[in-house]
Amino acid sequence: MTKDAERMKDMVDTLPGIERVRSRFLTMLQDRKERIAAHILAAWEGETLDDVNDNLAKTEAILHQISGTAGTLGFSDLGTHARSCEGKIIAHLKGPDADLAICPGELIHEIDAFVIACEDVIDADVCAQVSKTALI
Repeated sequence: MTKDAERMKDMVDTLPGIERVRSRFLTMLQDRKERIAAHILAAWEGETLDDVNDNLAKTEAILHQISGTAGTLGFSDLGTHARSCEGKIIAHLKGPDADLAICPGELIHEIDAFVIACEDVIDADVCAQVSKTALI
């Protein structure tokens, strides 16, 4: 984590009510990661151009929501990863293969890594909550 990211996380951790907002983000992240996985799989398995591109566009929209919020709540690495995935989908949808019914394997690999990163963030939060509870 960069120094700027650490400062942002420290600042965010001191804001009143931020735990409730972070908790809501993490709850939504669980749903969003599942939707991302479903849409990217549907894009991979899509047989028509509309199947592939519509599911990629839905994946990109969810990634955009995550990238816009994650950093402000102290999850800057996750936000950066979401932004990177979003950019790769946009590049594909505007690139020379956009009129072909294909979903590049590189996108699948990148989105899979992002879904795993989401799971890691969610798991880390669960562990932190368990630790807090054990201290009480």
